[in-house]
Amino acid sequence: MSLRAKIAGVDFSGARDAGRHIWVAQGTHGPNGFQIDSLKRADKLHGGGVTIDEAMRGLRDCLSGLTESIIGLDFPFSIPATLIEQFTWSEFIHDFSRSYATPEEFRDDCRVKAKGKELKRATDSEAKVPWSAYNLRIYRQTWVGIRYILAPLISENRVRVIPTQTPREGMPILAETCPASFLKHEGLYSPYKGRTPDLQKTRSSILAEITKRNYLMPVTGKTRRRVVEDVGGDALDAIIAAVCATRIDDLAPRSVLERLEARVYF
Repeated sequence: MSLRAKIAGVDFSGARDAGRHIWVAQGTHGPNGFQIDSLKRADKLHGGGVTIDEAMRGLRDCLSGLTESIIGLDFPFSIPATLIEQFTWSEFIHDFSRSYATPEEFRDDCRVKAKGKELKRATDSEAKVPWSAYNLRIYRQTWVGIRYILAPLISENRVRVIPTQTPREGMPILAETCPASFLKHEGLYSPYKGRTPDLQKTRSSILAEITKRNYLMPVTGKTRRRVVEDVGGDALDAIIAAVCATRIDDLAPRSVLERLEARVYF
């Protein structure tokens, strides 16, 4: 059973038209899994829009309003400890925008410190995440997520982030999740992003299987069509991020390293 009854999942994007790619699934958790009450793109959130600035503003307001929820977001909340100069994760997040004015500065600095290697956090290896936090495919997503979501929400004391911060009553709990890690753990991973009928069938099959395993209440009608027909698989990823959040049963860091590198929940 989830530590909180209210659950949300976010499939994140750092694209310039992020509002078209970020999805937010909201609902509740019960004995038969996650019940979807709302599934929206960021451009449909209150105060949201298509551009990255609009999408980030709408998403921040949405997240801070989910005061009784655990929320899974699928972007890296930190980087390998050997690349962090600050003593604490909170200091790293606080200094992030000043340290890295652009996504490219962030990636270049990580690569210089790592001597060209793509290092992973301990939690990345445990969760079998596909890429390093500064890999060419996701470095922009990492930078945007930390700079425009975590940093402002933490500085304004609007959320708490596990396992690096202690949760507080009446404040949203944010957790890093990885849909691909969940699917691998469950033996369900196969390519599901794309336009072909076979890939649509795979998205439908994943929905059916996680429902069968009592992670998700049945998804039907218009909501199911939206998930299956979403060629990027983003709507499905938001649902799986929420499912990951329902599985969280411990909030404290398991090691000193997690206090700095954070943790992928899957």
